[in-house]
Amino acid sequence: MNISVVIITKNEAHIIANTLQSLQPVIADIVIVDSGSTDETVAICKKFNATVIETSWDGYGINKNKGIAAAKNNWILSLDADEAIDEELKTAVTLIDLNNDDEVFNIKFKNFFCKKWIRFGEWGFDAHIRLFNRKKVQWNNVTVHENLVLPQGVKIVKLPGHILHYTVQNLQEYNNKTEYYARMNAEKYAAAGKKQNILKQYFSPVFAFLQHYIFRLGFLDAAEGFIIAKTTARYTYLKYKYLKEIYRNKKQ
Repeated sequence: MNISVVIITKNEAHIIANTLQSLQPVIADIVIVDSGSTDETVAICKKFNATVIETSWDGYGINKNKGIAAAKNNWILSLDADEAIDEELKTAVTLIDLNNDDEVFNIKFKNFFCKKWIRFGEWGFDAHIRLFNRKKVQWNNVTVHENLVLPQGVKIVKLPGHILHYTVQNLQEYNNKTEYYARMNAEKYAAAGKKQNILKQYFSPVFAFLQHYIFRLGFLDAAEGFIIAKTTARYTYLKYKYLKEIYRNKKQ
């Protein structure tokens, strides 16, 4: 199998074994980029014979690229620590033809709120390019919400199967992640010179809720659908609130 898997980690002992087990036995080369775990993450990864790079935290894109550079193979399957691959995807990667470096592979997601599969709303129609050739594709170097830099003329191919994303284990974790990403995104906006916008701060959250809960049928996921839509609205509000605070602090 000429595919390497790259995963960035920090204190993922509660979930990383599930991720690594899902790759067995089809993926031999697993690269873990760990930025200071204080739990058993590194020890668990080594039990699965993963290559572990212990490094500083330099941002999502930069740390993922560190792992890509250390991989044995040019074809990279990029996963997060809370993601696993299902049996259909496992079969697909064993049968895939990887002779065209200009192809990238788009994979559907099944996102879970605690143990419930979310079928609608923001999380219900999720797919991302996660399999690519490092000779042609890398992550950009932004600190949060990183993206793959795709060359012109790249062909996007859909793979069968799913990445199983165990997004949050409980509501407190979800709220903590929401605040963390809102602050990180506000800092990203400020670094790019994006200005605060009062209208967006107050109207964008309302639109986000209606879009995901009503128009994208989030209400069909019952209580979880409401929580996700409400939290997405809160995230939208917070990132503009924190952006406003950043500019206010700069003036002091």
